[in-house]
Amino acid sequence: MGKRLKITQRYSALVAGACCLLGLLPVRAEPLMPLLAAASTAPAAVARPAARAPRAARAEEVTLNFVNADIESVVRAVGQFLKKDILVDPRVKGTVTIVTDQPVGRDEAWRQLLAALRFQGFTVVDSAGFSKVVPEADAKFLGGPTIIGGSQPAGDQLVTQIFRLNHESANALLPMVRPLVSANNPVSANPSNNTLVITDYAENLRRIARIIAAVDLPAGGDPEVVSLQYALAVDLAGVVARLLDPVAGANVDPGQRVIVMAEPRTNALLLRAASPARLAYARSLIARLDLPTSTAGNIHVVQLKNANAAQLAQTLRAVLSGDLSQTSPGGQGGGAQGLGGIPGTLGAAARAASASQGNAANPLGQSNAGTSGLAAGALGAAANPFSSGTVSGAGAVQADVATNSLIITAPEPVYRNLRAIIELLDARRAQVFVESLIVEVTADKAAEFGIQWQDLSGAGRGGSQLIGGTNFGGAGRNIINASANLGTLGNGLNIGVVRGTITLPGIGTVTNLGFLARALEADANANILSTPNLLTLDNEEAQIVVGQNVPFITGQYAQTGTTATVTPFQTIERRDVGLTLRVRPQVSQGGTVKLQIYQEVSSVQDNTIAAGVITNKRSIESSVLVDDGQIIVLGGLVQDSVTDTRDKVPGLGDLPLIGGLFRYDTRKRSKTNLMVFLRPYVLRTAADSNSILPDRYEAMRREEIGRQLPSSVLLPDLPGPVLPALLPAVPPAVPPVTPAAPAR
Repeated sequence: MGKRLKITQRYSALVAGACCLLGLLPVRAEPLMPLLAAASTAPAAVARPAARAPRAARAEEVTLNFVNADIESVVRAVGQFLKKDILVDPRVKGTVTIVTDQPVGRDEAWRQLLAALRFQGFTVVDSAGFSKVVPEADAKFLGGPTIIGGSQPAGDQLVTQIFRLNHESANALLPMVRPLVSANNPVSANPSNNTLVITDYAENLRRIARIIAAVDLPAGGDPEVVSLQYALAVDLAGVVARLLDPVAGANVDPGQRVIVMAEPRTNALLLRAASPARLAYARSLIARLDLPTSTAGNIHVVQLKNANAAQLAQTLRAVLSGDLSQTSPGGQGGGAQGLGGIPGTLGAAARAASASQGNAANPLGQSNAGTSGLAAGALGAAANPFSSGTVSGAGAVQADVATNSLIITAPEPVYRNLRAIIELLDARRAQVFVESLIVEVTADKAAEFGIQWQDLSGAGRGGSQLIGGTNFGGAGRNIINASANLGTLGNGLNIGVVRGTITLPGIGTVTNLGFLARALEADANANILSTPNLLTLDNEEAQIVVGQNVPFITGQYAQTGTTATVTPFQTIERRDVGLTLRVRPQVSQGGTVKLQIYQEVSSVQDNTIAAGVITNKRSIESSVLVDDGQIIVLGGLVQDSVTDTRDKVPGLGDLPLIGGLFRYDTRKRSKTNLMVFLRPYVLRTAADSNSILPDRYEAMRREEIGRQLPSSVLLPDLPGPVLPALLPAVPPAVPPVTPAAPAR
């Protein structure tokens, strides 16, 4: 019974083929054990009996021995042993090797098959009650189990799992997970619910799940509040931030970054860091800096970052001095009422400071209101060494324009509240780039035709003679002016019949023009596009003027007196004629911009009139609300006028055929379309400004390059000015070059 069956080379092929056809047989305790083989070229497999194992358990175990066996035959044999229906895709071709030294059960045999197929680029997908062996690249389209949380399967089965992230962003985690999954399997992120969907082998998904669990943690610890006892939070926040991050804007490792923010209301610092060591270092640094000042006094210097020191000083003086208007002189109660008018915590601090000064001036607690008032006034005057500052019990504020700083003389409670106000007002103001488009399209068409005649031959004869003719139109068109001077005829076709000259009594010698025919057709079109642009601070007015400064006569005076020489005198006022744009923007918190606009387009029409210059003017003055980056229409003009004039001789001008000899027709049509558009851009940061500057700069540079003078054979080349290429705002840092060692 314990002897093994030795199979000679002669019967090995026959036994192997029979095993493939009959499938895997259970292991029994007989001397002749079932043999497993994959193909006729594979060596025989001998199943070993399980020693001291129950007979039922040994019946469910087999020894696998497939060497370079056909995949389809192996899958069919294992399927019969596992009692599973397995379909093989026609594209699945090749051989596989599965060898086990000890008998294995059904689950282990299935895992061995999955692992062997994975090595060949194939996998098994369970669907509709049976399994399918398909190429790995197509497995994701054919179904398979989907896991949403819960337990995870193991092995080499293809599974789709959905990972719900709690802290990390799915898009940020996607580049880290993608290399861990095979190229044939997909990984996708859904930002709407912050999930990752991964299709891969179950064993690899277990590893990815452990990685995601270790990475999906809060970016940093909870914010920590550090209360300050002596220092001001707004002052200390900048110092600590520069010490922890000495290079502003540098690419610091996020794990080592410490975020420091000031909370003026409670005079505390807010700290947040991913590294506990960096957080502990920041706490120790703040503890060493939060010490009482070594110098006595109540004079403080505050350097401003954005606001104007002179303007902010006036605002702070108004806050302090506005309460003194209600103070009754020489009375402690009156002083308390005046300081009580200061709003919020500033009023409480001023009242406390005034009370402390009053107690110091009256240590015996006397109730003499006049003495207390005089003492408080003396303390206020002593605390104000600046003549231009505002004197009060609360303090004084002086501006240093050279360094854009504020010098504040006030007790510590008042200074703390003033410092909180300064921090809110000393903020970077937004800028507004206003782009305006003025489009004007005009079309003027005119036509005239007329015939005039006259007979002056009888003017030089004696006796009664008959002269006459027709005369139509104004100067430059009628036959009378043409007879006196042919150069006065206007543009167009002029045809006449002249019979020498003739002398008229009282007029002189003129051309004897007996017939004049005029024909004219004029067509004038204009397309004007103006794009004035302005960049200004929030709530600051800006103006741009493009045009001419034209003189206008406002008065004349001539004095003769007793002398023969006349002394003329004129008064002239110069005005801008052209394009004018004035804008005052006001940016709201939501990004809406309120614009106060005045836009004017003017031009000189005629300057030959002695009374003065005639100008054309179109202007718009309005206040509008517009969203950031949106285009609005401020206003427009659509004008269409038609003029038809006919001068004729009554009766004769209405005749059907010969009526044209007795009339003069003039027609004119003028059409004007004018539209004004506007678009504001809110620029809150330097990056917003850089997004608008390059394209406009390059547009002007291309315009200048296109206006260069062409080359000439006879004339020298004179290149015009061209704007230089726009350089980047911050040049990239160039690493130092280490000289190479000389070659031996």
